Amino acid sequence: MIVAIASGKGGTGKTTVSTNLASFISSFQKVVLVDLDVEEPNSGLFIDAELAREEDKYSMVPVWDEKKCTSCGKCQQHCNFNAIVQLGKKIMVFPELCHSCFACSELCPEEALPMVPQKLGGIKHFENGNLSFIESRLKVGQEQSTSLIAQTKEYLDKNFPEETLILFDAPPGTSCPVIEAVKHADYVILVTEPTPFGLHDLKLAVETVKLLGKAFGVVINRYGIGNKAVEEYCDGNQIPIISKIPNHRTVAKLYSEGKLIYKQFPEIENEFTKIADDVLHRKNMGVI
Repeated sequence: MIVAIASGKGGTGKTTVSTNLASFISSFQKVVLVDLDVEEPNSGLFIDAELAREEDKYSMVPVWDEKKCTSCGKCQQHCNFNAIVQLGKKIMVFPELCHSCFACSELCPEEALPMVPQKLGGIKHFENGNLSFIESRLKVGQEQSTSLIAQTKEYLDKNFPEETLILFDAPPGTSCPVIEAVKHADYVILVTEPTPFGLHDLKLAVETVKLLGKAFGVVINRYGIGNKAVEEYCDGNQIPIISKIPNHRTVAKLYSEGKLIYKQFPEIENEFTKIADDVLHRKNMGVI
C-alpha cells in the first residue's frame, strides 16, 4: 500500500507528519519512507539510519549531429516542449526543457539527433531496523523533477514487495511533481493548518486528489491557532479529519533541531496513533 502525504502549500507540516508517522509505525512493523520532494528533500534531517545503497539517475537528451543534419525542421515540429529550435541551418537543443520523449530522435530521417544520458540526480537508500528510508535528490541546475520521481518509484517497485507499506513525502503544491508523486498512491493524507492560507490551498489540494480519483483524509497541524474554517469546510464537504496535531512552541524548537516530536508529547503521540490506525486499517481491510 502506498500512502502519499501531501499539502496544498509548503510549511504546513507535511514532512513533520511523514517522518514522525514512519518512525512511529516502524516501532512495530516494517515501513518505507520516501522523500519525493526531490528539489529540496529534508526528511533525512529527522531520520537516523545507515546508508545501504546509492544510485545515480539519468535522463536521455538529444545531441545535434551537424554532419548528418539536412535542416528539414521535423525535430522542431515534433517537439511539444520547445526543447529544440531551428535557426536557419543550425539546430539548438535546450536540455533543461527536454522531457526525454525521444520524438525528435526517432522521427529524424537522418538520425542526426542521437539520445545521450545526462545525470539527473540520485537516490540514496538508508536502513534502520524496520524503517527503510529512500531519499531522491535532483541535481542542482536540473529542472525535470517529475522524471526523477518516476525513476524513484521504479526503484521501489524493484526493491520492495507489494505488501510493503510505503509512505511518500510528496512535494508541496498541486503542480506536475505532485501529480507524479500522488497518481499511483492508494491513499492520500492532506496536511493543512487552521489559517486562511491553509484553507485556500487545502481546497486546491482537495480538487486535485478528487480529479485523480484518490481516497483521502485531512490532518490539521498546529491545531489551536487560526480559526475553525478548515474544520467547517471539511465537515461541510464530508471530508474525514484523521487527526488534529496541537500547536506547541516546543514542537517548533524540536523541529528546528531535527528531532521527532511524537515521543515528547503524549497528546501528540495519541494523534499519530490515530493516523497510523487509519492507514493500517485501510491496508489490512483493503478499504481504499
